[in-house]
This record gives sequence, C-alpha cells and structure tokens, in this order.
Amino acid sequence: MSSVDKTKLPSRHVTEGPARAPHRSYLYAMGLSEEEIHQPLVGVATCWNEAAPCNIALNRQAQSVKAGVKKAFGTPREFTTITVTDGIAMGHEGMRSSLASREAIADTVELTMRGHCYDAIVGLAGCDKSLPGMMMAMVRLNTPSVFIYGGSILPGRHNGKDVTVQDVFEAVGEHQAGNLSTCELEKLEQVACPSAGACGGQFTANTMACVSEAIGLALPNSAGAPAPYESRDQYGEASGRAVMNLIANNIRARDIVTRESLINAARVVACTGGSTNAGLHLPAIAHEAGIDFFLQDVCDIFRETPYFVDLKPGGAYVAKDLYEAGGVPVIMKELDKAGLVNRDCITATGRSIGEEIDMVTREADGKVIYPAATPITKTGGVVGLKGNLAPEGAIVKVAGMETQHQIFTGPARVFECEEEAFEAVQGRDYEEGDVFVIRNEGPSGGPGMREMLATTAALSGQGMGKKVALITDGRFSGATRGFCVGHVGPEAAHGGPIAFIENGDVITLNAIEGSIDVALTDEEFAERKAKWKGPRETIYASGALWKYAQQVGATYKGAVTHPGAKHERHIYMDL
Repeated sequence: MSSVDKTKLPSRHVTEGPARAPHRSYLYAMGLSEEEIHQPLVGVATCWNEAAPCNIALNRQAQSVKAGVKKAFGTPREFTTITVTDGIAMGHEGMRSSLASREAIADTVELTMRGHCYDAIVGLAGCDKSLPGMMMAMVRLNTPSVFIYGGSILPGRHNGKDVTVQDVFEAVGEHQAGNLSTCELEKLEQVACPSAGACGGQFTANTMACVSEAIGLALPNSAGAPAPYESRDQYGEASGRAVMNLIANNIRARDIVTRESLINAARVVACTGGSTNAGLHLPAIAHEAGIDFFLQDVCDIFRETPYFVDLKPGGAYVAKDLYEAGGVPVIMKELDKAGLVNRDCITATGRSIGEEIDMVTREADGKVIYPAATPITKTGGVVGLKGNLAPEGAIVKVAGMETQHQIFTGPARVFECEEEAFEAVQGRDYEEGDVFVIRNEGPSGGPGMREMLATTAALSGQGMGKKVALITDGRFSGATRGFCVGHVGPEAAHGGPIAFIENGDVITLNAIEGSIDVALTDEEFAERKAKWKGPRETIYASGALWKYAQQVGATYKGAVTHPGAKHERHIYMDL
C-alpha cells in the first residue's frame, strides 16, 4: 500500500474529495481500482511513432516502466507526444520542423501533465530533439522526474566492417563523384540500420543520452544498452520504481539539474567528442531552471576537458561498443579521477553522483574509453569560436581532426540557403580552400535552424571534407565531420555579421585559439549594414514555423521560445 501523502501532490485536484466524483468516474472507466485512483499518478511519456527506428521501441519499453511504477505503489498513466526524426527530415524542407519540435515536445508534455495533474514523470525519448525536449519539460514542471533513453541502433555490417547511417550519407557523395556504383549504394542502404534504436555514433541522440546520465536525470548506465537488448526492460522497471522513491523524498528535477550538474553534463559531451547540438540543448535545459548557462559557458568547459572516448564520427566506435566498455559510469569515473566531476550533485537514484561513481568497479579499456590521464587530445572534442564574424559565438566539432587542420583561411563562397550549397557541391562548383558561408538558416531566419548533413556528407564523400570549411547560422548534424562551424550568432535574420559577408572576403577560422574572423574593418561592416535590405523573406508566413520564428530567441541562449524559470510566478508542483 502506498504510504505517500497526497495532500500536497497535484493529483489531489482530480482524485480527492466528494467534488471530484465525476473525475474519478473517468478513472474507473479505464479499469482503475479505488486503491489505484488514490495512489500517486505518474505520467509515463513517450515519443513513440512509426517515423523511424529511434522511436519504434518506445511504446513497448513504456510497459516495463509502468510495471515498475505499479510495483512501487504508484499508478502510471501513459501518454505520447510528437517527435521529428532528423534522419528522415534531413536535406529538405522537413528539417525546418526539427528544432521547433523540441519546443513542441516540452510544451505538449507540460500541458498534458498540467491538465491531468500528474505527480511525477518518467520520460522516454529516442531521437535527437526528443531527449532535450523531454528533459526541458521535466525541469520546467519541476516534478520528481526520471529520464530514460530508448537506446541506440545496432551497427550494420557491410563488406566485413561496422557501418552506420553516416556511412550512407557519405556514400551519396561517393556515388555522385562516380566512385561508388548504384548497386553498391543500394546494398549499403539495406544493411546500415538493422534494428530499432537511434543512430549509433556519438551523434546528437547518443550525446544527449550521455548527458541524461551525467546531469543526473537518468539512472546510471541506463542510456547504454542498444534498443533491442532485453536489459532495457530492467532499466525501464527500475526507472519506474526510482520515480516513486523521488516522490516519497520530494526530490524534484531542479534539485537534480543545477549549474554544477550542467557542468558535469558538458564535460561528458567534451570527452566523448559529442554533438555540437549539445551547445544548443544544455543552455535550453538550464533556461528551464532559471540558470544562465550559455554557449560560451559550455565551450569554456569543453576547452578544459580532455577528449578520451573514441566514438564515431571523429573516432572508430559506436554506442554498442561504449556500452560493452562500461558506458557513462566508466567515463564519469575517469573524469572524477581527473578532478573534473562535481561529486555532490544529486541524481535520480537519490544518491549523489560521487556515491554512484564510487560503486563503479570497471576501468577504462584503453580502446573505446582511454584513461583521462592519457587522452586522445588534451582538450575537448568540441570547441567554441568567437570573433568579428560571430560576436555571440559559434561552435565546431574537432574530435578526430588533426591539429594542422584546425586552422583554416580562405575566401568566402556565399550561399543564401543550404540547397544552393548542396547544388554547388553536387556540381563541383567550388574550389579547394573555399569557406562555404551558408546563411539565412538560423532559428528565426530559416526558420528552424536546419542541419547541413547532406552538404557536409557529400563533401566528405567527394574526399573534400578537409579541403574546404563551412560556416552557418544553422546547425550541423552530430554526424558531421570536417571543419564545419555552426550556430554563428547573431544569425543573418537578426542582422548578424554573417548577413554582410560577400564572395571573396577572407575568413580565418582558428579552433586552437577559438576565433572566427573576417578581414573586414568595423567601417566596412557598417557600410555594408547600411546597404542591407533586411531579413530574407521566407515561404513560412503562417502556421507553426511562422509562430516559432516570431518567438525564438538567440542561438547562444539555446534558441528558446519563452521567458523561462526566472520569470515564473508559480511552480506546478506547488499549485
């Protein structure tokens, strides 16, 4: 029998007292017993859909979470929200929906929780934006919360080696360059993704899955097992039980997500060579807690964190290999040895991250996870850049890039959108040494801040990945490699310097110093700004993307769409 006192929980508004008899009749209609109605109501939120393999197993996994909630005398209520899968949305207009979906996920989870007065949440997510979206909702509501990742896909096998969807994107470039037959491309596409689960490299989904453990919202090691493994059910059940423990002890999402735990999360992104998109999502999660933790803060942490986990796209291994090497707990143990963990941060287990690390018995294998004392490189796999071309900052993934390739100077080759750039790549209409400038792809100006994977993968496939650089006010996929600078802020639509670049302007990118500059004086910039005709008009003059473009803020603050916890006048749990 549950010993939780409901007099302070939100669900009392729908289950307790004579006035709530009509509400209870709805609950009886779904087969709940009197006992179940008066237990805490736990929202079990998933992003299940049939869009892609990353989401396809979430429905089934939710059942194990519900079993865990029931065993701990809670009453689970399953609901779903949307997700937009980047792999499907990539390379066309659909990608504009991706980042906006993060806000829609957070908003719809919030509205569902508020409308039905659920007392806690276990959130399951599988694809890039659904992970931060779900975590943002948890922190916004400040309920007892446990996050669980749907798990990664298994690697495919082709010609005797492991392959991922990244290989297929790059094979498109090889095919286009005449180095791969249509028959070989078709063979690869049929075997690259052999199961349920999210992309297997350290792309955005796996990066944010590692974040969920490091930040403390997910149970230790829960992010590691690939989606098809039956051990995911055990983590699901344990997550259901864990959330009931959090209710009993009144441990809420903002007790877990603090500045210190955000720093722990940023360290895990850096040392795994994770996705540049973490530079967007960590500030957005912080915003929900009322914490100023911006792109530059994230990049400062990246700069002082060694890179020691050898994962694709910069390295050799995939999520399944990381799991077999001990996963995030072993990574955290190595960071701790280097004195880089805030040990006192509380986690979803109710214990501190330090206590959890002290229970880890495995050691770095020296192959997937190097010891932090002998890292692959001394600084993180992701670097922040700032300069007269990006006064609000920009970000680049340098994991796997040799030092000599981390400085690049060349003439600007300006494109007004990604399609123009992709066409130029397909037609070989560019020179070795060019700096591609792709603008009007920011959160507001795009709208939607698209990822440029089709373009960068085509360049890699042509063997030009190291011979040109790209900069954009849009984003790059976690699967992008090469000198590709994203999140240039302010964006072109907001009158940022990227709006005034012309073909031939000499741009210098320096990932060692952290600078991004164009050889123009302040006077030249001022002259060009005076001639500027304002933001490019888009075809999105109504609907969700129009609304997003109106509301979305600066990239360096996480591209968020509401004022955040600093401005709130109540906390949901205390209503």
